[in-house]
Amino acid sequence: MSVHKDNSFLQDYSIKYYADASANPTHIATDRNGRVQVVDQDGLLHTQGGQILIPGALVQDHTYRFMTDKKYKGLTALDNQLVYLTTQAIISNAWAGELFIEHSLPNATIIAGQLQDKQTNIVPERTAFLISDGNNLEYLTHEGSQWKGQINNDIAKVIRYSAARNNFIILGEKGLYEYNASQKQLSKITEGIDFTHFDFDQNGKSAIVGTLNGYTVIDLETGKQMGEIERKLPVTHITTVANINGTIWMGTPEGAFSKRPDNRFNYYYGERWLPGNHVIDIIKGNGDQVLVLTNRGLGKIVFEAMTLHDKAMYFEKQVRDRHIRNGFNSGLRGMQNGNIATGYLADSDNDGLWTAMYLGGQAFRYAVTKESEALQNCRESLDAMERLFSITPVPGFPARSYERSGHINELSDPERWQHSAHKDWDWKATTSSDEAIGHIFAFGVLAELVDDAEIRNKSIMLIDTLMSHIITNDLYLIDYDGKPTLWGKWNPEYVNAFPINVGDRKLNSSNIIGMLQTAYHFTKKEKYKEKAIELMEKHGYLENLMRPMEIIGRADENADDYSKMLSDGWNHSDDEMYFLGYWGLYRYALNDTLKAQFKESILDHWEAERPEKEGLWNIFTAITGVTDFDQEQAVWYLQEYPLDLIDWSVANSHRKDIDLLEPNFRKQTTKEVLPPDERPIARHNANTFTLDRKYGKGTSENSAGDIWLLPYWMGRYLNIISEPAGK
Repeated sequence: MSVHKDNSFLQDYSIKYYADASANPTHIATDRNGRVQVVDQDGLLHTQGGQILIPGALVQDHTYRFMTDKKYKGLTALDNQLVYLTTQAIISNAWAGELFIEHSLPNATIIAGQLQDKQTNIVPERTAFLISDGNNLEYLTHEGSQWKGQINNDIAKVIRYSAARNNFIILGEKGLYEYNASQKQLSKITEGIDFTHFDFDQNGKSAIVGTLNGYTVIDLETGKQMGEIERKLPVTHITTVANINGTIWMGTPEGAFSKRPDNRFNYYYGERWLPGNHVIDIIKGNGDQVLVLTNRGLGKIVFEAMTLHDKAMYFEKQVRDRHIRNGFNSGLRGMQNGNIATGYLADSDNDGLWTAMYLGGQAFRYAVTKESEALQNCRESLDAMERLFSITPVPGFPARSYERSGHINELSDPERWQHSAHKDWDWKATTSSDEAIGHIFAFGVLAELVDDAEIRNKSIMLIDTLMSHIITNDLYLIDYDGKPTLWGKWNPEYVNAFPINVGDRKLNSSNIIGMLQTAYHFTKKEKYKEKAIELMEKHGYLENLMRPMEIIGRADENADDYSKMLSDGWNHSDDEMYFLGYWGLYRYALNDTLKAQFKESILDHWEAERPEKEGLWNIFTAITGVTDFDQEQAVWYLQEYPLDLIDWSVANSHRKDIDLLEPNFRKQTTKEVLPPDERPIARHNANTFTLDRKYGKGTSENSAGDIWLLPYWMGRYLNIISEPAGK
């Protein structure tokens, strides 16, 4: 297998600065020092505080005390210095404050400047500006007003200085115009409809013009439109256009987007990226930063060079800082507007599963790095997993979770909670098959890869404990009430009662064989091997698990209601259970013949999953030794996953640059899956083709422990991702 060399890539993330609800920001600019200023109806604003996941604010700027009484209408940057357009004059605090040019357009809000090529180093004497109030234009130099005019039957929207043409280009609603200062002449370049904003291409010879319905490219020399108007965009109503270091950015009433080299778009929507979705302006920030001014404040999109290992260290800190609860890998809930300091660690139906996935990742990390921190993380989470067994009154039966007594009504699913023998603790019942397969996966990885006798022995003991319970109870998980749990069922009477095209028949067969093989591999107890062989040879479990994925679908009309309910669409939680089970199914196969068959089954499943570009499934597939497991897509998943794992609202179904599909069994909504940083944050048991999440209000943060760290460290262990380059 090839190895992805872990060179640095540009990781984008946002730092948000919220404005007061009464604010009405209109213009933004920044200077050579990285100072950002915004024009608001009440004066000048600047940024306060702000870092990733800790928002800052746009607040009144009183830095220059004697500027607070001026009426600011516009703002620009010239020679990397801030220049202000007031109701009376063009002024600046740069160049010793010598720039002061009075004008005659008190309602002017549009300004563009140039540095004239004069034989002087005194910048104010080299400046020239073209301003407009929409109806009128005025050209000014340090000597004062030099020309006034109007655009016939049009309204000026944007003015930019073209260095390539040494002229000012003016965009109106109905056309594109050019002002020649040396000739004091205004001319029309071309006519148009519903123009809104523009910027130049990289060489300055053409204008990229946004409209109310798409954008077009116009040759500034000929005035001709170059190609058809582009409407296959995330949003076609363009509010602003900016060429930033050769990348075209556009703002809309529903977020911002940038054009990629492959002519597709990176879409920035919602509070993962922006304080508000109505974009007013976009400019270049300091270094590799893009500043997006919105109706609710400023979004600073930062592009930081990092390796996958750097990203892993960021996420390792995220987990340990605020996602470890009693050793469990837990979510942060009850947050206020994305404020991570206001959340609490919440119990989950699947504490055992999410912790097992984090634990597996830490085991892979330790196997690769031998870091003592990773080993200690394994110890603490393994202790939590072990207590899931000891806190219940049923031998070998693990709880879903446990928590201190006294607040059952505040816990999720209060009806499932039971009092333990310890008066200070309660435990959660109805443990499912997801939990069981997660336990066996994590314990198997620990037993195989962690060279610590205590951890290895405890892991093997827990494998034996759980599997002995399942075999003793006729392949059922038996709860405190003496009855099987709803999903903890692998008995042939249950499994084979499903029609062959109902996924649970294949899934449960695959899982239990992998679990029994894992138990036999580490304990060498014949009962596990014998039961696995019995199920495969006498009860058709080998045939069940080898059944091609293309057969799985909806139960027919003659099937029972339970089968119909379980097969109303593709279950992505099943995918998670399958792939976690593949570790034990393939690596601990009873013989080489079975191993070859299991490989065939895994690859068949992977082929069905390929459109989802799910990084963990691709990396799991690599355990079979195949050279083609969509390695590039696995790396793409890891690189594109956002650093912000808060549950912000996300919307994509309105986009015009995606191809929507008709409703289907697999619940695939689009022809191609969107990047992870444009989708709702979700665990591996979710549908990667989910386009929207309307209820996300910044009330919770997911842990990277299972979402990101497991695939990364597993990829490192399988040597399909290298250590960081240069180390």
